[in-house]
Amino acid sequence: MLAVFSVSVLLCFLIILYREKEMSAYMQQYTNEFLYELIHSTIKATGLTIMLKEDHSGVNMSYNFITNVVSFDAKRLVEAAGELSSIPFDQYVKTITLHELGHALDRPALDASLDRTLDYFDMRDLYSTKEIFKNPDLLGMIIEEHQMNIAFEETAWANAENLNQNLQIIDQNSFELIKKQSLSTYIRNYEEDLSAYKQLLEQTELLPA
Repeated sequence: MLAVFSVSVLLCFLIILYREKEMSAYMQQYTNEFLYELIHSTIKATGLTIMLKEDHSGVNMSYNFITNVVSFDAKRLVEAAGELSSIPFDQYVKTITLHELGHALDRPALDASLDRTLDYFDMRDLYSTKEIFKNPDLLGMIIEEHQMNIAFEETAWANAENLNQNLQIIDQNSFELIKKQSLSTYIRNYEEDLSAYKQLLEQTELLPA
């Protein structure tokens, strides 16, 4: 029995090692310079004046509406593209780039949300996660933030789709698959917190006055 267990552990270790090696080889295909040029050429094709820079934030790509800069983390971008292996790598990167440009086109609305966004950050600084999830008013702010973020994401994707229709950069099927995967994370997190919020409200209503 011990021998069988040892062989199983060794086999699992070898599989993990192989997958890590495979992912490393996959990532090495794409240099930071290659990614920069691919993203930059996509931005240039739209005619938008947006700065591009590389960072190490752990987020594949993001848009900072205050500085009007699109940033990308090369390592995370390649990893994220690998999670949708059915989509050609360049199609994934171009689609995510158009999505971030979709945020840029929504910059006035993002700017108008700044004060409320700072309220969310301040609340998180003042209270622990445990405290937030025990207070309906605080958790209500989290729900509100989720709803705001999802609205911004949906607007960015709508803007990205309009850009793509004009430029014909990405095929529609690939675009929809990437959009669905991207939105699913926001929606899943929202639904989990919304469920907790509803339960908290029910518990609060049952408390004696």
